[in-house]
Amino acid sequence: MKILVTGGAGFIGSHIVDELLNKKYEIIVVDNLSTGHMSNIPHNVTFYNVDVRQGREVSDVLFKEQPDSVIHLAAQASVSRSLYETHFDGEENIMATINILEACVKANVRKIIFSSTAAVYGTPDYLAIDEEHPIHPISFYGLSKRNAESYIQLYAELYDLSYTILRYGNVYGTRQDTNGEAGVIAIYVDRMLQGLNPLVFGDGKQTRDFVYVKDVAKANVAALTKGDNEIVNVSSETQTSILDIIDTLSNVNGHPLQPEYHETRQGDIRDSYLSFKKAKEILEWEPLYSFDEGMKETVEYYKGVIRVNQTISSS
Repeated sequence: MKILVTGGAGFIGSHIVDELLNKKYEIIVVDNLSTGHMSNIPHNVTFYNVDVRQGREVSDVLFKEQPDSVIHLAAQASVSRSLYETHFDGEENIMATINILEACVKANVRKIIFSSTAAVYGTPDYLAIDEEHPIHPISFYGLSKRNAESYIQLYAELYDLSYTILRYGNVYGTRQDTNGEAGVIAIYVDRMLQGLNPLVFGDGKQTRDFVYVKDVAKANVAALTKGDNEIVNVSSETQTSILDIIDTLSNVNGHPLQPEYHETRQGDIRDSYLSFKKAKEILEWEPLYSFDEGMKETVEYYKGVIRVNQTISSS
């Protein structure tokens, strides 16, 4: 089976490519390398340097390669950026998805798997958030992802195209960029390894659902053969606070980190975590990594990156 992955050179996408290779799929990667890296792409993977906002180029690639399924990750993934670059957010997350859908129809693709987000839910009415929770996005990022979901669902009704929409919790792990769109864990690990204090906005007791990137990759691969025309949360179903992250990093690092407190940021959700009950039932998926295991692997990865960079700079 041939699978095309948009954003396959990026943080989550490259781990999905690795998992697909483990399962012996034939893989095509489409990425404009704006946030992805060529070093993330294995040598035996066909690569196209294409921006998914360019509809004709995307269509040409799909028509040439004729993939059985498309895993669509290429996106603008920053909540804060969506608030001050709203037009760009819409282009990346809505218009680009339409381009992918048009190309899928023309190339007779069987299925699209879409990376969505817990941000579509907005401020929780209840916890754990399941897929029946009301949709109230409070950022343009959440809104653009929800609009992309709606386009996918309507294309499925109008054309012979199956889908699975995966709504992620807070994904963390190896290869996540520590700049730009980085999550709090990547930022904290980077600061820790530089000998800097972690920055905490508010009291640090606010919670999120952190899910390890390798578990997310397995959910995407499971969706290739399961969960047709379903929306499914991908999460750890666990509340982890900012202070919990700092405590875990302190244990991994061998000495305590001292939080540097700042005022609460406007618009931040206090508590959020997702149910993965549906993923377990439909995709036969559940997370394998504990938070401690994922954090240890993540810290070791970034230590390795620093050693490599030091070797290069000294040579």
